[in-house]
Amino acid sequence: MSFIQTASGRHFDYLNASTDDVVIEDIATALSNICRFAGHLPEFYSVAQHSVLCSQIVPAEFAFEALLHDTAEAYCLDMPAPLKALLPDYRRLETMVDDLIRSAFGLPFHHSDVVKYADLIMLATERRDLEIDDGTPWPILAGVPASDIIQIIPLRPGQAYGLFMNRFNELLETR
Repeated sequence: MSFIQTASGRHFDYLNASTDDVVIEDIATALSNICRFAGHLPEFYSVAQHSVLCSQIVPAEFAFEALLHDTAEAYCLDMPAPLKALLPDYRRLETMVDDLIRSAFGLPFHHSDVVKYADLIMLATERRDLEIDDGTPWPILAGVPASDIIQIIPLRPGQAYGLFMNRFNELLETR
């Protein structure tokens, strides 16, 4: 069996998925229920909330891409970057799913540098606000500031789902 059943009841087949299998409500449901940092946080903080915040710190023309930058995790889960780097087969599958989602929503196939940098700013902000800074250097964040306009207050999954869907619909109208 090479598929999962999504919240909407669809079968997302990793070997035969098409853009018709990509449903924003499934993505929002999954991302709002997936905790960042493999759950190693003092309280739940979702990938959906992270994505919305990321979309708020980029220039408007990158907001839709920033909102959807982690959507492959809805089908592949959020894996800590150090572990992901050790699993080339996983990375290949995640890239395939990401490409499919990007095609479904008309996004560029390569992540924009602006969005990549915003993701790092959010990582620095999460480190600051989520009580996970024990003073250990994170080389990936060298020279990357935390956001001075965002303070993270974690939301419950249902709240994160609503926030994500509202932001998606808002940005879809401006495309």
